[in-house]
Amino acid sequence: MTVELNHTIVPARDPQTSARFLAGILGLSVDAPLAHFTPVTLANQVSLDYDRMDAFEPHHYAFLLSDQEFDAALARLQRGGITHYGDPACQEIGQVYHGKRTAGRRGTYFRDPDGHLMEILTPGGPGSSGR
Repeated sequence: MTVELNHTIVPARDPQTSARFLAGILGLSVDAPLAHFTPVTLANQVSLDYDRMDAFEPHHYAFLLSDQEFDAALARLQRGGITHYGDPACQEIGQVYHGKRTAGRRGTYFRDPDGHLMEILTPGGPGSSGR
């Protein structure tokens, strides 16, 4: 068996709200509760298991999307009035970055309700419309 990431814990003050926020942006659904976790499962079967915590440091999570998925997610950010940035320092407001090392790559950053830095990006390169 090869090694794969199965799940990761995402700390949240309100797991349901944070899971719904991310699932809504990515066009996914929130899974049924698993013990005290609120999971969101990605296409590669890795789940983000939201767990209630009062104090935590914000983390960074990056999601690889096809060009069409990226456009749809970006449109949902814009329709929702959610500020997005072209840089991880969150200074390039309303921008989308374009890959310097990977031709055709696009991406943007945004904060979730708990301050986690979320990134959506495309693979870029030849045939970048798929994964």
